Amino acid sequence: MRVLGIDPGSRTTGYGVIASQRQTSTYLTSGCIRTESRDFPARLGEIFSQLSDVIAATQPDQVAIEQVFVAKNAGAALKLGQARGAAITAAVTRKLPVFEYSARSVKQALVGTGAADKAQVQYMVQLMLSQQRQMGLDESDALAIALCHAHHQHFFHRVSPQ
Repeated sequence: MRVLGIDPGSRTTGYGVIASQRQTSTYLTSGCIRTESRDFPARLGEIFSQLSDVIAATQPDQVAIEQVFVAKNAGAALKLGQARGAAITAAVTRKLPVFEYSARSVKQALVGTGAADKAQVQYMVQLMLSQQRQMGLDESDALAIALCHAHHQHFFHRVSPQ
């Protein structure tokens, strides 16, 4: 199973693709989409278009995306929600199933605590995928979301009757 993990953002959207079979996950590719436009609707179009290209190039079977975390800034949460919408639309137009995970559940799955910081998550991603190269936090967060989904799928298949 190939999983595309997405860490959505209106300026930077991280993505990461892994191949997962049983308890083993392998790094395939990752990167960031950095939007250039000052116009917000145009940025959403860039996210949709570039993620569509990533999907076409990597052929994932499933997509995992982080849920919106609403903090104190409602405006930022709304923009993040719209960026998520552009990302989800790129997946569903390709008929891919989309799974959503909270940041807390991703941290719990990888580090063992929902209160882990981004550096701890990044370290675990690099360790689990045997990656020595330096990667940005948006990129490692996207891979963490993909790994979280792979772990959930593996657990689900172990406990459900075949």
